[in-house]
Amino acid sequence: MSEHTVRFLPHEKSIKVQDGENLIRAAMDAGVHINASCGGEGVCGKCRVMIESGEVEGGITDRLKAGDREKGYRLACRASVRGDLTVLVPVESKVDISALTTQIPPRKTAVIRQVDFEELKEQGLFLPPVEKIYLELPPPTAQDNLPDATRLVSHLSINYNEHRLVVRLPVIRRLPDVLREENFKITATLARPVHEGRKSHIINVESGDTTGQNYAIAVDIGTTTIYGQLLDLISGEVMAEHGLFNAQISYGEDVISRIVHAEKPGGLERLSKVVTETINEIIANLVKKAAVDCDQISAITFAGNTTMTQLFLQINLKYIRRAPYVPASTIYPPIKATVLGLHLGDHVTALVYPAISSYVGGDIVAGVMGSGMYRTEKLTLYLDIGTNAEVVVGNKDWLACAACSAGPAFEGGGVEHGMRAAKGAIEDFLIDPITLEPMNITIGSVRPVGICGSGLITIVAVLFEMGIIDSQGKFDRDLDTPRIRKREDGIWEYVLAWEDITGIDRDITLSEIDIDNLIRAKGAIYSGCQTLLEEVGLGIEDVEEIILAGGFGSFVDLAKAMTIGLLPETDPEKVTFIGNGSLMGAKMSSLTNRIRRDVVEVTRKMTNFELSETTSYMDHYVAALFLPHTDLGKFPRLQKRLDEKRAAKKMNAVK
Repeated sequence: MSEHTVRFLPHEKSIKVQDGENLIRAAMDAGVHINASCGGEGVCGKCRVMIESGEVEGGITDRLKAGDREKGYRLACRASVRGDLTVLVPVESKVDISALTTQIPPRKTAVIRQVDFEELKEQGLFLPPVEKIYLELPPPTAQDNLPDATRLVSHLSINYNEHRLVVRLPVIRRLPDVLREENFKITATLARPVHEGRKSHIINVESGDTTGQNYAIAVDIGTTTIYGQLLDLISGEVMAEHGLFNAQISYGEDVISRIVHAEKPGGLERLSKVVTETINEIIANLVKKAAVDCDQISAITFAGNTTMTQLFLQINLKYIRRAPYVPASTIYPPIKATVLGLHLGDHVTALVYPAISSYVGGDIVAGVMGSGMYRTEKLTLYLDIGTNAEVVVGNKDWLACAACSAGPAFEGGGVEHGMRAAKGAIEDFLIDPITLEPMNITIGSVRPVGICGSGLITIVAVLFEMGIIDSQGKFDRDLDTPRIRKREDGIWEYVLAWEDITGIDRDITLSEIDIDNLIRAKGAIYSGCQTLLEEVGLGIEDVEEIILAGGFGSFVDLAKAMTIGLLPETDPEKVTFIGNGSLMGAKMSSLTNRIRRDVVEVTRKMTNFELSETTSYMDHYVAALFLPHTDLGKFPRLQKRLDEKRAAKKMNAVK
């Protein structure tokens, strides 16, 4: 896809974007403010810009007067970039342009890392745990009357150097008929041992040559959502993927609520049943999308946090939430998929990622494995952000981990207008430094209906840098704008979008209570990182790479995350986003036995720190309950920007 350069005047800022990019999103990425409070649906008409040169598509609506259209004005939220552009953004107030251009730095998101199949092959890591071998066996005769199973094993031993084999009972039951369907031409499916020297298992036999159809499924069992991928074990390609909300949500949105429900009579069985039904629905969707036969699936791998895993496996987990927080097990044996109630062939084995503790589960272990941090010499900080945030630090020589309860703010909970990342959620935000009018961008470019986690981080960061809220998250009551107001209950709030341009029946606001909930959530994560690093004798300056995992990491503006003190201040180039780390790890285990072998060693050498038992954690937490922190010296770049803004504001006041 071709790239175009968009130049914004009078800001003198340029950015390269892909063909077809929305113009207002290009402005947001370049750090150029354009008034827009309707989220991008074109109903407020405030994002009017002039196209001085170049080509755009769209942007003409009834919100533009006929004369404006002829002059080249367009609504930025409805215009798509189709060539190099020069765009004039109208400046409503007379103000020193240099002040405008230094207000907001361009957005900087993490580099996205995905599994590179070719790299796996080059490193010798592509060793699928399940392999198919096509065989043409000599039919029995009066002189060669070996039993069918012996004939199969002998042929594999002589011709394929397979000397340690176990034939499973279901295979023996089916073998006589399968062999004779196509005159002893069959495909045998072998499950390879994790460790060399151990026995391979013949888990399935099919008539004819089916070596071209060998698939596996990788599943992430999340608290909120469950995702699955269908993988081709020959090419390594993802054939299909699908996700659904975890049906356990009906019994509680957080893990503690579900543990409580599981303790009730029949509760554990009920929760296991609904999650199994969700997984079966995903499996059905995957095989339909990929147009493959369910019988050609040879393996399935699961990763999830400790609670989700044990609910799925129907393991008593009541003691997870009681001191000293001991799970029944952190390691699980291979399990027949049919035993778990999965709609797969009886030859399919389910592999479940091990956990570290009650609150550092298999999803984090999978992320560590999938990201490759356990194989690198770089000192790496792995951070999975959600309702519960998990932190891992280390490299190929050692690993340490901890979990901290961040609360639901990053997933829309605890915020009056908070919501998960869905259509209509405000995901990006800027504010005019003079008029204090907002620029809201929503998912789907429709009228705003709420605020998602990444949007919440950006909104609070911008309000703080602009001096609209202070380090405690309190609004400046002296600012002259109707958008900052006091509610009837005495709580102060900022109006992001007035009722007439929202997709709901009221104004969308951000209150001091909402901001306080975010500060508590980010404080838990920052202090968790700081405490863990301190416990192993390191500081953030020692970290060479930060890996972000979790639902919203790819959309988080790193500068904004550092501005509020969610992440330690570091070079954005050090930060990598891997998306769903749990699913990535499950996928990697499906593609290579190397990961399955290494995971045992990784879990053994990963030291777990219980933050509630670590004396310094509460001190670090209290210190982090400010924007960005009580010690601004930990954020020197932010301090420099704030000083520059104060100086510019003082200069403008003198003028």
